[in-house]
Amino acid sequence: MSERKLDVIMIKKLKIVIPCSEANHVCDKSQYKESSFNEKIKLYIHLMYCGACRDYSSTNTRLSSIILKSKVTCIDKKYKDSMKNLFEKAMNNSDFK
Repeated sequence: MSERKLDVIMIKKLKIVIPCSEANHVCDKSQYKESSFNEKIKLYIHLMYCGACRDYSSTNTRLSSIILKSKVTCIDKKYKDSMKNLFEKAMNNSDFK
């Protein structure tokens, strides 16, 4: 058996290989510092051979950076609730029933 095949078999036995969907999920978790050390290792191994996930990770990092720099603020909860009530009243009084 070739050395390459042995490496692949060993990696599969260690369950280091993860599918793209899981890699993307771990990438998202990593952005918010919610991923475990093992997940990060699996992600970095996956990124070594998967160009699509490398692109996703890069785009995700840039997007997070842009959002942090933009200093986006959220609507106050009271204001949001009052808007919701006004919207519901308008929907109840409309002709779309």
